[in-house]
Amino acid sequence: MEETKSKRVVAIVGRPNVGKSALFNRLVGRRVSIVHEQVGVTRDRVVSEANWNGERFELIDTGGLGHFDKQVSEDQIVAGTESQAEVAIADASFIILVVDITAGLAPLDEEVARILHRSGRTVLLAANKADNSERDEGAYDFDSLGFPVFPVSAIQNRGINELMEVLVPQLPHEENPTEKLPLRVAVVGRPNAGKSSYINRLLRDERVIVSDVPGTTRDSIEIPFTIGKGETARHYQLIDTAGVQKDTRSKSAVDWFSNLRTDKAIERADVVVMMLDAETGPTSRDKKVAAKIIDAEKGCILLVNKWDLAEEADQDVTQTKYLPALREALPFMGFAPVIFVSAKSGYNIKRSVEAIDYVAAQTRTEITTGVLNRVIQQAVEKYPPPIAKGKRLKVFYGTQSGTNPIYFKIFVNNPDYARSNWLKYLQNQFRDAFGLEGAPIFIKLVARSRPKK
Repeated sequence: MEETKSKRVVAIVGRPNVGKSALFNRLVGRRVSIVHEQVGVTRDRVVSEANWNGERFELIDTGGLGHFDKQVSEDQIVAGTESQAEVAIADASFIILVVDITAGLAPLDEEVARILHRSGRTVLLAANKADNSERDEGAYDFDSLGFPVFPVSAIQNRGINELMEVLVPQLPHEENPTEKLPLRVAVVGRPNAGKSSYINRLLRDERVIVSDVPGTTRDSIEIPFTIGKGETARHYQLIDTAGVQKDTRSKSAVDWFSNLRTDKAIERADVVVMMLDAETGPTSRDKKVAAKIIDAEKGCILLVNKWDLAEEADQDVTQTKYLPALREALPFMGFAPVIFVSAKSGYNIKRSVEAIDYVAAQTRTEITTGVLNRVIQQAVEKYPPPIAKGKRLKVFYGTQSGTNPIYFKIFVNNPDYARSNWLKYLQNQFRDAFGLEGAPIFIKLVARSRPKK
């Protein structure tokens, strides 16, 4: 197996149904992978950024490695799962091998261990389902596999700290590009939506003048901001902007320039925080702001501010009821996460910071060609491209051609045969497989050139 570049990438592997997804969810800190007792629930690998005590790394959850000596399974899904696990091993600099301490050492555990020894990667063994100290003794059964063994319980959160205290210091160091080039986060929206109040709450410092009079912020103000600590901390530049005015033709030159600065802030941003007023809901001006974000191809989150006031005004209002109406009003922003906040009370401010950080990472996601084409193959098998102009679109293969925004180049027989609804379906399949919340996805169809005779 070829050596991977020095990257902070950790892959979780093991035979089916040993608790890989449960461990993944524990380390990521949220329920990303489906946890289920049925064997083979995790079919496509799941990738997410983990942040363990301020140390960031990429974590990969894989399907189970289940066959001896690379025997090809007759089941295409199982075969695809195993190939993706092998891709994950090739991508990673560190491996966590998960076994079931309650089942003891199984022949498939030994086969997976042989694959990992051949890979040359650094491996730690997590003997999972050690829900109590009485089960810890079973960890000795796995010493013969030749890796350091840690009895853990992903569900009960036992032994995870001990495992990570050994793993994290061994991760390779990487240059942090955000130290020299901080990620730009533009906070935009119509006047008086609470943009400046949000930034003040975020920074816990009255750095920006806040006023109830719309239009106080005339210039775009940039403020340094850091998330995390140490070498892997991400550095940001927060940009507070003037609100987008209703009709610049009847306003002063100052308002015209305010709109222009907002447009430029969106263009320069890596992530755009679009601020909405919970009391009034999305307006035509909000839709104009959203259109600017889409046109600029930027990562985005939607912050519904003044949620405390909305609840006071209507005791029956809930986020569950509000969200569908918001999605209906802004259907083209369906890719953007929605966070309900109150800059005044501080409600969900920390969560909004996590969302900014998460979306920034999603916009820079890199997907290997092998994994991407597995998802494309499954999408085509599930829902073949419809016939257009008497011809059917044939999909050959795809590659990722860019990040921030995410661009996929798909090679086909003739791009003219494509239909927009099928491309939207394919885009949704990519989101189902890879997440990419908040990150715009663009698909470019390219006619595969035929070899000259």
